[in-house]
Amino acid sequence: MIRRVLVVDDDRPVREALAQTLDLADYEPIVAGSFIEAKDHIAREFRGVILSDIRMPGRDGFHLLDHTRRTDPDLPVILLTGEGDIPMAVRAMGEGAFDFLEKPCAPETLTAVLERALRTRTLVLENRALKAELETGDAAARMIFGVSALAEELRDRARMAARSGAAVLITGAPGTGIPKVAEVIHLSSPQSKGAFLKRSAAGLDRASLAEALTEAAGGTLFLDEIAAMPGDGQLALLDHLEGGRGARIYAGSSVDLDAKVAEGSLQSDLYYRLQTVALRIPSIAERPEDIPALFRQYAAQAAEQAGIPAPEITHDHLAALMAQDWPGNARSIMSSAMRFVLGMPEGASRSAELGLAEQMAQVERSLLIAALGRQNGRAAAAAEALKLPRKTFYDKLARYGIRPEDYRR
Repeated sequence: MIRRVLVVDDDRPVREALAQTLDLADYEPIVAGSFIEAKDHIAREFRGVILSDIRMPGRDGFHLLDHTRRTDPDLPVILLTGEGDIPMAVRAMGEGAFDFLEKPCAPETLTAVLERALRTRTLVLENRALKAELETGDAAARMIFGVSALAEELRDRARMAARSGAAVLITGAPGTGIPKVAEVIHLSSPQSKGAFLKRSAAGLDRASLAEALTEAAGGTLFLDEIAAMPGDGQLALLDHLEGGRGARIYAGSSVDLDAKVAEGSLQSDLYYRLQTVALRIPSIAERPEDIPALFRQYAAQAAEQAGIPAPEITHDHLAALMAQDWPGNARSIMSSAMRFVLGMPEGASRSAELGLAEQMAQVERSLLIAALGRQNGRAAAAAEALKLPRKTFYDKLARYGIRPEDYRR
């Protein structure tokens, strides 16, 4: 998480004392004695938050807040107020300040507000980076996560498969993300402007396949679990592949296809035709060094979907994740990250130790947090969204120790 804090105060002893407090608390203070000194740091890409006095000669904290809001409305500004400045601070909150603190404030009070602001800023910058990756760059780089050599090899093979123009066979253990890799190949291919149609191969007979091929014309048809396709559908698919026209075909499988050919449930000619361009997705057990990257990515996505700041992920937590087995592969890491963001029990074993009432309570708590996140910490709006009377809603918040102000952005 980012740790930078721009401290703006015209009183030099106060400014230096604040910087020392922040430095001792493992922050990265940048000091400025006026708006003029501070403004060069205030930018959309600034990796930190602002802590500023309200009363300053010349251009005061209100001017700094207005300038910051125009530069980047998502850059948190925390205002420091004197004893008689509370009404001014309340006004500043209405104008978009993140929070205000009364001077002098205890270090633990200051750091608690800074932590909340920095988590918010970190999430904003991460989401912007993700959005930029989605809008630019190649699909393999932005959608296949991981830092291992196996992850990089998978990205390279996806790019090569996309360029080949041939049918593609994608295999891997359950939960490795076969449909997602298929989509990556499609987005990297000449057919990317056409449709990407996903269909379960189970029950897809000749007539159903013909409909799907028509719908995917000019694009890509992905058939999941190809070994489950009925025999007449397999023959029709082989005819389509030999014709070499129309929708491009990707097939996926999480089972042993050689065994399916041996037992006669998968046409050998179809299998060998699909094998021309094939790639296998490695399991998490083969690339444990990718667990932190996957967990961070899924946690950021879960927090964005819930509308809440992503919790800090400590090194100890990541180490514990890497020590676990992940038989469900990326899918189980995604579920774990979602539970982590929503404050639910970590891991199926811990959840299993809880009784039904405790598990239901965890679910209820996560729903309350998600509602507050989506409503920017506005309790009344969150209660309305959940169709709960306000008193009932506040009673539940008190029961779980949830503070609406922790979910204001």
